[in-house]
Formats: sequence, C-alpha cells, structure tokens
Amino acid sequence: MRVLLLSRYGQLGASSRVRSYQYLPYLKAQGIDVTVEPLLNDDYVKSLYSGKAKPLFSIFGSYMRRLGNILKSRSFDLVWIEKELFPWLPAWMEIIMSYINIPYIVDYDDAIFHRYNMNPHGVVRALLGNKIDKIMHNANVVVAGNMYLANYAIRSDAKRVESIPTVIDLGRYSIKDRANASGFNVGWIGSPMTAKYLNIVKPAIIQFYKEGNSSLSLVGSGQFELDELPINIIPWSEETEVSNIRDFDVGIMPLSDSPWERGKCGYKLIQYMACGKPVVASPVGVNTEIVEHGVNGFLAESADEWLEALTVLRDDPDLSKKMGKEGRKIVEKKYCLQVTAPKLLSIFRAYEAKL
Repeated sequence: MRVLLLSRYGQLGASSRVRSYQYLPYLKAQGIDVTVEPLLNDDYVKSLYSGKAKPLFSIFGSYMRRLGNILKSRSFDLVWIEKELFPWLPAWMEIIMSYINIPYIVDYDDAIFHRYNMNPHGVVRALLGNKIDKIMHNANVVVAGNMYLANYAIRSDAKRVESIPTVIDLGRYSIKDRANASGFNVGWIGSPMTAKYLNIVKPAIIQFYKEGNSSLSLVGSGQFELDELPINIIPWSEETEVSNIRDFDVGIMPLSDSPWERGKCGYKLIQYMACGKPVVASPVGVNTEIVEHGVNGFLAESADEWLEALTVLRDDPDLSKKMGKEGRKIVEKKYCLQVTAPKLLSIFRAYEAKL
C-alpha cells in the first residue's frame, strides 16, 4: 500500500515528529510504503522559534510545492494529512479531493479550529470559521489526539473518528536515577512558543526556591527570565531530550484554562512519566486524564496548590519515586508507540482491503 504523508513540518517540528514520523519504521515493516512531503522545512521551524519571520516568498514556494504534491496524489492509495493542506486558506483543496474520490485521513493534536472560529478578526472568522469542520466532514477518517478534538470532529459530522493519543517510543525512554544529584530539580520541556505558560507558576516557583535547596531546568524554552531566579536553560535536541528529563526530580506542565489549551495532548507529561518522574500539572483538558491525582503526580491550580505539590515531592523521596513508577506503568499501558502503532495500522489496513 502506498501512502502520501502531507505533514506540516520537517523533523524539527514536534507535532510532525511524534504524530507521524515516529510511526514510519513500524509502518514500513508492515508493508505500508509512506512518502513524506512536509509543507514547512526545518529552516522555517528554526526561524519560528527564534522569533524571526520567514520571507513571504519562501512560504509561497512551500505552498506551490504542496500544490505539486497534491497533483501527484492520484498515484497513491491514501493521503495522510496533518491538520490541513494550506494554513490560512479555505478548504477548497480538501473539498476537491473528496469530490474526485481521493481518500484522505487527517490528524489533529491541537485545536487549530480555534485559530479560525475564535479569531479576533471578523474577516478570518467569516472566511475560515468553519474550515476545519469541512475538512473533518470530508475526510475518510479523522484521527484525534484527545477527546476534546475527537468530540469536535463528531460535531462536524465526520465519517469516522479515531482517538490516538500523542505518545512516546518505549525504546527511547527508560528509568534512570539522577547522576550526581544536587538539590531538588524542577524540570520543564517545551519550546519558546509554550514557555509563556511558566508565568502561571512563577509565584509558586519563586516561593519554592526560597524555602529549600532546589533548582529549575528548562529544556527548549529559549531565553526566559523568572524575577532573577537562577534557571538552567538547556537547548533542546532530539538526541539529548531524554537524558535531560532524567535529570529532573519532577516534571511540570502549567497551562491556562482556555479553549486552545483544552485541545493540547499533554505530550510533555507523557515524556516525564516515561522517565519515571512524578508530575505536577494544571487541571486543564487531557491533563486531567493523564494525571491521576495522588497516584502518578498532582493536579494543581492555585499558587498554594503548586507550592504544596512541589514541597510534598521534595520532602518525601519515597512518595516521589513511587509516583514515578506509577507514571511509567500508565505510559506502558496507554501512551506508547508499542500500543498505538497497531491501531494506526488498522486504519490503513481498512483501506488496503478495499483496493
């Protein structure tokens, strides 16, 4: 079976890397031949994280290449789309593909429909407010990273909706005690685009730092300041992210409670848990499903709750270790490639049977 993967980013784009690229070796071993054509390359991702706008002619070139890839889609058995074909343009191409019977599945790990239907500009809402609804409705299958996204697809009258969480590969993650541990290390992993959420826990982190021997490590945040609090800022790389997380004592995921955040898939929590680390997270969206409060970590909303959770984990190493082990068990059961890959394969097999 030949599949055309029209991903959003190259290997540096987290969503493309974990929602599709990590499945490719497994799919190839099962006889699924996937051709990858990203819309935006790694240079675009680097410029995005650095805050430098990419030239319009470069983006125009990316759109033209995408159009050329679509014109070749007839030679494939199935098209696999990440989110949408052309960001900030109407769903014309997805509608045409459906009309001329080019089957496609579409994958979501973010509530990108809110970029359009809740956009502050009325023109955007008028032109694109129901864009993602149309894409979902015309897709042969919608693959959603959580139930918030899946329920939106159902309301859009999608033909078939499958829920597959964003997961890690157990082969890359293992439990390992911190080497030369000094102090209690609170850790976070993400990107410069999501580092803003750290401001939510700023009061608790500052107070926590004042009360004991602790440190804060941020992986992938870029430059970030927290009222002169000493921060260990670590550049992200795929090769070192796991070892960086192993140096945490606890992994945190603060979020604001708004529609966009409710569509997030909690990937960083799963990364922490895969390394056997307890977690503390805001009770928003899928976080409330991933974190079993008091079992593998804590859900914290107010500054006092964040401070209490971190203090308990710092002062009770045995509880912290126990929660870390429970988190690892949950990942092995629900949030790993070894569990979700066969489910993704079954979607492709359903169409292969019709060929």
